[in-house]
Amino acid sequence: MNTPAANATLSVAAILVESARRHTDRPAITFGGVSTSYGELWDQTRAYAGALRDAGIGEGDRVAVLIPNVTDFARVYYAILSLGAVAVPIHALLKRHEIEYMLADAEVKTMVCAAPLLGEGAPGAQAAGAEVLTVLSPEAGQFPRLEDLAATAMPIETYLPRNPLDIATILYTSGTTGKPKGALGTHLALVEQVNVILLNTLDIRVGDKIFGGLPLFHTFGQTVVLNAGLRAGAELLLMPKFSGEAALSMVLDEGVHIFAGVPTMYVGLLEAAKSRPEAAPELRYAVSGGASLPLTVLEGFNARFGALIHEGYGLTETSPVASFNHVGKEPRPGTIGQPIWGVEVEIARAEVHDAIELLPRGELGELVVRGHLLFSGYLNRPAATAEAVVDGWFRTGDLGTKDADDYVTIVDRKKDMILRNGYNVYPREVEEALITHPDIVNVAVFGVHDDKHGQEVAAAVTLVAGSTLTGQEISAYGESRLAAYKYPRRIEILTEFPLGPSGKILKRELVARYQES
Repeated sequence: MNTPAANATLSVAAILVESARRHTDRPAITFGGVSTSYGELWDQTRAYAGALRDAGIGEGDRVAVLIPNVTDFARVYYAILSLGAVAVPIHALLKRHEIEYMLADAEVKTMVCAAPLLGEGAPGAQAAGAEVLTVLSPEAGQFPRLEDLAATAMPIETYLPRNPLDIATILYTSGTTGKPKGALGTHLALVEQVNVILLNTLDIRVGDKIFGGLPLFHTFGQTVVLNAGLRAGAELLLMPKFSGEAALSMVLDEGVHIFAGVPTMYVGLLEAAKSRPEAAPELRYAVSGGASLPLTVLEGFNARFGALIHEGYGLTETSPVASFNHVGKEPRPGTIGQPIWGVEVEIARAEVHDAIELLPRGELGELVVRGHLLFSGYLNRPAATAEAVVDGWFRTGDLGTKDADDYVTIVDRKKDMILRNGYNVYPREVEEALITHPDIVNVAVFGVHDDKHGQEVAAAVTLVAGSTLTGQEISAYGESRLAAYKYPRRIEILTEFPLGPSGKILKRELVARYQES
């Protein structure tokens, strides 16, 4: 006997289909000065889906997407989902061996690769036994052009309905603890995430212009910009490669209403804004996630752009938004807001691994999450899944507190905490202290092995142009603001940070670099 749940259907592809019906002539995506309306985007997607169907892609097949932030990402992404297949977005800067690993791990059948990325993408796909189709190639080459196949294919009529718990996406985590793991995202988690954040979490309106610099192959950009933006009837202004100057031009000259970014983007935007102090933007609303935003950056942005930054929190495994400074409430700086609708975010005893022991309000522990937003597990890794999901709660690996009003504050990553002379040092606290120096643009604090102290506090910083600030002076500045066991003794001055796919600073690379030096 069928249960009601078995009869229900849901698809992420419905996001585009329904918006194309309701907002047919509105611009959906603008890239390179060319705007594509909702109706046009769905028609083009239907043609792409027809071409993929003719190329052998069907229900449950895994299709990799190696495309930067251009309109074709959306066409290919929704075409795959419309066929009932699984989208496997790939980071655009990966090398062939990394691509091979992910495609082989996910048993990808076909990869759609942007022509400029074929140099690494094609060898990686071929080594993994996947077929290659291209987009954006100016002329016929070694691999079939999806645009040509779509021109002669019979477009699909509509999307294939899916069971809500069917897998829609496989997104690879950044691999901070070894090889990247494929997080399985369900149609239910992804669609419900969009509906909840639009209903009462984020302030995105029909016709809003959204800054599209967050990578769409990453969960933050994919959910908050692509899926939520198109579900709301907004216009996405895509940017394939972020720079502070280009972002500022887009914000000021193209009338961006909503800026969604990670802290490094806000730092870059503020630096660029010094060159155009007179310009008044139309910016109404700003969203930050991916890492903790320094309070000085938040305050500087609010003062310069007149739009309050609303911080949130999430992970690939939570689709991603779990907690947020909700629309309609004054954001509380330094917090990640309150749990979103239908989701529980609690604090558990971090040292207990095989059970969830919740702690009282105000106590420091590990953030744990449960609700409709959770992933289905890690592909082919039952042990890793069992370690991450305990008693129905996802263990985030982040340390924080929750107050009486349900506002959650992140202290740091459990794995990033530094133990110096037996004292706990939380990098975020040190970063907040150092970034108040007027010559410091950005800072990342991490622990390195030390024979005497167990671990030593180290800091990598970037400075304003022309600064002569020395490492010794930075250490002394920290000493004047922090307890003796907290301030950094080792300082590295950088011109730029190593960044992950979402623009987050890769502290593990800094640790490795410093340990070797």
